[in-house]
Amino acid sequence: MSAPSVLDDAPIESSSRTFKRAFKDLREGFNHRELWLHLGWQDIKQRYRRSVLGPFWITIATAVSAVAMGLLYGTLFNLDLAEFLPYVTLGFIVWNLIQGSILEGADVFMSNEGLIKQLPTPLSVHVYRLVWRQMILFAHNIVIYFVILIIFPQPLKWTAVFAIPALALIAINAVWVSLVFGILATRYRDIAPLLGSLVQLLFFMTPIIWTEKTLQGTGNEGRARIAEINPLYHFLDIVRTPLLGGDQQLYHWVIVLGVTVVGWALALVVLRNYRSRVAYWV
Repeated sequence: MSAPSVLDDAPIESSSRTFKRAFKDLREGFNHRELWLHLGWQDIKQRYRRSVLGPFWITIATAVSAVAMGLLYGTLFNLDLAEFLPYVTLGFIVWNLIQGSILEGADVFMSNEGLIKQLPTPLSVHVYRLVWRQMILFAHNIVIYFVILIIFPQPLKWTAVFAIPALALIAINAVWVSLVFGILATRYRDIAPLLGSLVQLLFFMTPIIWTEKTLQGTGNEGRARIAEINPLYHFLDIVRTPLLGGDQQLYHWVIVLGVTVVGWALALVVLRNYRSRVAYWV
């Protein structure tokens, strides 16, 4: 008998923990788009089942909150409502998209426990379904902006078209955010409530219901720059500023693109190492 080879004693790497399998999960999940497109739309219909207005309750709730906050803070800070109300409204609409992607992303796999255990589909299917659902909600809410635009016309420029790639970037980032926090929150259940508190704090740190003008005369104008350490502010700005006819600075896009690259690198590592364990953790 021949002596055992040294290679026979080498540990065999699990085929499920490779970047190839991670990319395959993302690719096959996207190829199942008929499934997640249908499920995402059904989520919206199911949420407002038997209601008269259906999904338009989403629009009404957002409109009431945005207009109420705009009127309140506009009056308190003596701001021009024709300028401030569209600012607040659009901020609320984009924030709801970002917030929903983060908070529901942390719960994406736990809320789909039955499907994960019974239906042999890529994990990314559930993430694409969530992001698609958030985009549907955004489409309902953006109607409010067009109504406000009719009441308070804004000096729109051709740069308003940049809102389209900006929304695409938010959707792309929502995928990696849901993958990372979804997997981690499935393993460590404390992450979801922690994210809820963190996102609530970031809401007040993000210029949604306040602007730099509200700080003028208070001696705190320079402190508004603190908001720039909040990455969500830059995602909000690349969508809102073009739609309000404002001049946008390039560094917002640079930061968003940097976060996208770093986030996806992290998501691939997490997906590579823990994708096969999610079914046991849910």
